[in-house]
Amino acid sequence: MTGVSTPCIRICVINPVSGRCEGCGRTLAEIAQWSRLSEAERLAIMAALPERLAEPNAAQTVIASEAKQSRGTG
Repeated sequence: MTGVSTPCIRICVINPVSGRCEGCGRTLAEIAQWSRLSEAERLAIMAALPERLAEPNAAQTVIASEAKQSRGTG
């Protein structure tokens, strides 16, 4: 029997803005349901993760926007 496919790299930190794990890119709902998903569903989610992880950090975007506003440049 083979193990369940997983993108987990054991950096389990949920970004409070995006709601996704900063290590693997999955949402809390995806992580919670992972063992109950079919292999096809897991592979489909895993295929989307590189794009999610490449997106700019939402928290950094919010902080930068707030900094611009406080300086009057935004």
